[in-house]
Amino acid sequence: MSGPKAPQTPAKGNQRVATRDPSPGTESRSLDAFIDAAHRAPVPAVRDSYRLIFALDATASRQPTWDMACSLHTELFNEAERLGNLAIQLCYYRGHNEFRASRWATTPATLRDQMLSVSCLGGATQITRLMQHAAQQAAEHPLRAVIFIGDCFEENEADLVATAGQLALRNVPVLIFQEGQNPVAQRAFAALARTTRGALLPFSLGSIGQLGELLGAAVRFAVGGREALAQHARLSGGHAAQELLRQIPKR
Repeated sequence: MSGPKAPQTPAKGNQRVATRDPSPGTESRSLDAFIDAAHRAPVPAVRDSYRLIFALDATASRQPTWDMACSLHTELFNEAERLGNLAIQLCYYRGHNEFRASRWATTPATLRDQMLSVSCLGGATQITRLMQHAAQQAAEHPLRAVIFIGDCFEENEADLVATAGQLALRNVPVLIFQEGQNPVAQRAFAALARTTRGALLPFSLGSIGQLGELLGAAVRFAVGGREALAQHARLSGGHAAQELLRQIPKR
């Protein structure tokens, strides 16, 4: 009968170094450090972007202006490429009580595809509903501005102003570009701009150059604030930038 075997020594490559379990205090500090690092970590790309709602009246009479806006969609991204990321949500209303809000677009191609998929239909305005949606978006994440293009208002002005107050509380200006000179719309749009500390600028029917200048100036403000808008106004001498600068109050 053989004697007891001598204990085997593990190979050096398989040796394990014994460690002590961390104390409760060390474990807590490690967890705190992990949570702190998580809070400081970069968030997803869209959240790093400047968010802007681009809204249009898509009722039947608006097709020519919608087509113009489609051709100018890159104006909404040009300045953002220099100053930072831009995420745009396309919103529109048309037909019988139809209101749509797209997913956030972060490239000109995405916005173009979204706009080209829309056709205008007869119906009443839904600007108050649009502002309710914008206020909800602003409650979920920072919203730099709302750009709205329209020519008509067929709702209760008091309801519109009350809803606009929710945007004002979150410092979200509404920049309104009114096509034509409808006096009812002009009064309601002026109240909307005043309540949200935004601006109301008219543009001529079918003037693609004027609309392009307005959109470019509006995005400069949304992305870079008054400083970027003021710089653009000095360098370009454009009327749109100067008028936006005059109307939008300092914050």
